[in-house]
Amino acid sequence: MNETLNSLSKLIKITETLMGDDGCPWDKVQTRESLKPYLVEETYEVLEALDENDPKKIKDELGDLLYQILFHSKISSLKGEFNFRDVIDNLSEKMVRRHPHVFNGVKLDTPDQVIGQWEEIKKKENNKSNQKSILDSVPKNLPSLIRAQKLQKKAAKEGFDWEQINDVFDKLDEEIIEFKEAVLKKKNPDIQSEIGDIIFVVTNIAKFYKVDAEEALRSTNNKFIKRFQYIEQKIKEKGETLKDCPLEEMERYWQEAKKR
Repeated sequence: MNETLNSLSKLIKITETLMGDDGCPWDKVQTRESLKPYLVEETYEVLEALDENDPKKIKDELGDLLYQILFHSKISSLKGEFNFRDVIDNLSEKMVRRHPHVFNGVKLDTPDQVIGQWEEIKKKENNKSNQKSILDSVPKNLPSLIRAQKLQKKAAKEGFDWEQINDVFDKLDEEIIEFKEAVLKKKNPDIQSEIGDIIFVVTNIAKFYKVDAEEALRSTNNKFIKRFQYIEQKIKEKGETLKDCPLEEMERYWQEAKKR
């Protein structure tokens, strides 16, 4: 424990040096706004490392993400708002408060019970902040697919959800019909709207089966990349380019990639 605290103290001092008067010219001029893209980028690099299941890369990317937290904390400290220790203390209090089944003798036996209790505690906390809607707690800047999942889950917990999966499939059929009608009428705003509706319903289907839609799409993206790269490799071996290759041949390589 002492070694961990010493390492953390060392990192905090490095952060303070970099952002101090004699520190790094780049670090010293950063703001909350300027750092937003880096925070998002580092988060996705952690996800990529997790997908690759590469411990060395995971360690490295988690460190980069941690530095972003220290960076933002230091900016807030310079503004006289809070410091990194306040962030840690606030998190510690929150974890104890949201785990009464561990720290305060409340008995829960299943993960679902824990999730339900967590949501109830969060709801009480949010009520103190005078939220106008239960959906206000879903961050606006989340990627749209993740946000759709969270919005649907919040609404479902209040009883706004289909009871049978067939009802969701019927809704999907309805949205596809509306999409086709928009395409026939060549109304681009309607086409965009209907595509959004279709994705939203498919996300609900994923929720119904307790599938993380974001993870499902990430997996499909990776699968597509591997199969397309196989096509590229086979065509390159023939001394040809993608543009010279007939679609039928690409499809044959695609099917080979699927079998592999």
